[in-house]
Amino acid sequence: MSLHNRQVAGVTAGLLVAVSVYSAVLGSNGWLWFGWTVLLLACVALFAVRS
Repeated sequence: MSLHNRQVAGVTAGLLVAVSVYSAVLGSNGWLWFGWTVLLLACVALFAVRS
């Protein structure tokens, strides 16, 4: 796995934690989850193309 792929995966995982904490503390926000899902799909596509 290339360094770039690991960085993208790390950012995606970090944002999952941030969105989860935000939702637990301040309440769920559908746009945050939608944005994170789009980022996750982009990350999966990156791994599929570059692997």
